[in-house]
Amino acid sequence: MARTVLRRVGGALLLLLALVLGLVAAPAGLLCTAALTPVVPLFVLGGLVALSGVVYAVAWGAFAVLRTNRPRRAALIAAVATTCVVSVLAGVTVFRPMPRPAGAAAGPDVRYRDLPTGSRIAYSHVAAVGTPRPDPVVFLHGGPGTANDGVSDAGKALAADGFEVYAYDQIGSGRSGRLDDPSGYTVARHVADLDALRVAIGAERIIVVGQSWGGALAAHYLAAHPDHVAKAVLSSPGVLWYGAFPDDKTGDLWDRLPASTKQHVDELASTPRMVAMALLQQVNPKAAHALVGDREVDTRFREILGASLPAAQCPGRPAAHLPDNRTGFYVNQFTIDDAEHLPDPRPRLRDVHVPTLIMRGQCDYKKWAVTYDYRKTLPASTLVYVPDAGHAIAIDQPELYLANLRAYLLDRPLPLPAYTGTTPPPGTMAP
Repeated sequence: MARTVLRRVGGALLLLLALVLGLVAAPAGLLCTAALTPVVPLFVLGGLVALSGVVYAVAWGAFAVLRTNRPRRAALIAAVATTCVVSVLAGVTVFRPMPRPAGAAAGPDVRYRDLPTGSRIAYSHVAAVGTPRPDPVVFLHGGPGTANDGVSDAGKALAADGFEVYAYDQIGSGRSGRLDDPSGYTVARHVADLDALRVAIGAERIIVVGQSWGGALAAHYLAAHPDHVAKAVLSSPGVLWYGAFPDDKTGDLWDRLPASTKQHVDELASTPRMVAMALLQQVNPKAAHALVGDREVDTRFREILGASLPAAQCPGRPAAHLPDNRTGFYVNQFTIDDAEHLPDPRPRLRDVHVPTLIMRGQCDYKKWAVTYDYRKTLPASTLVYVPDAGHAIAIDQPELYLANLRAYLLDRPLPLPAYTGTTPPPGTMAP
């Protein structure tokens, strides 16, 4: 009697083990197959084969212990049943597409250019009023992946001052093209695109105006092509070199989110489909892209950014809104990952004497050291501190932003005094 009980308990435990091991083998088989091929049906098949194979093998042993008639047949039925149930569950979670609304239609001023880098770029141009000044202005949006809606009001004001003004959607964002292999989104690709655009508009030198990541891109372009930059303006620039912050404490948008918003953002980012995509990104970016396409994940990324946007502003400022233009998820993820592994650009930048204005908002979520790294690296730079402004200075303090931008480009006295201290000004929210 005791032996019978032990046999039944042992067989039941083996059946449970078959299920557990099968559920472990399924994603492992999927990921291993995905590392070899980005074709969705093939790596899904790899996961199902691993699942059914493990369940069959262990269940066979379980049914043998239980002395079931025809244990192989029973194991086969268990494997097929488990595979069917898991397939249905995966179909309504991991493989159920997220919403994919149509993107905003291109405005009448949007143009397209195929660059020799292989990038198809959407851009807008506002012609100078009167006699054009010698160096055009090129706006670099942030993110990476958060393209603006063409030329901003500040850009239009510069055009009225005689500057040819351009704003473009970086590859992977806005109305510009997307890459089938997301690992192609690198800092070097962005630098090459910017230089190709410079050549395309016929400019020997350009004035670069970068916001957030766009400021970091401007700095990397300065390091690579200093002779082609007349002036630079960096508004709330992102991390210049991640190696300077080995503890990874650079200040993050998510650090400022209230608990309820953070929970909502976490829920948006941790659905089974998003988790599966994130795992695939680690083994084969093409497979991740094949499973979750640009339109789909860009829409989810926009939801996450929209919920988080208030953290980019100073408390009490009028609420900002995302541009109508498409966001770019994959370009965001892979450009940042690439930037985190770049060699130090600062030795080259210390020899670059291009006049550069750095604007820092009082409530910027980026650590002070991130901003000051630019000031101490660029020998011809000037830092100004903008009160009551967050990371989005142009949104929180549009008049001060434009006044300093115009004054700097027109060689006039700055409305705000240069900040020459090495420590954060009093009242800075991210010391």
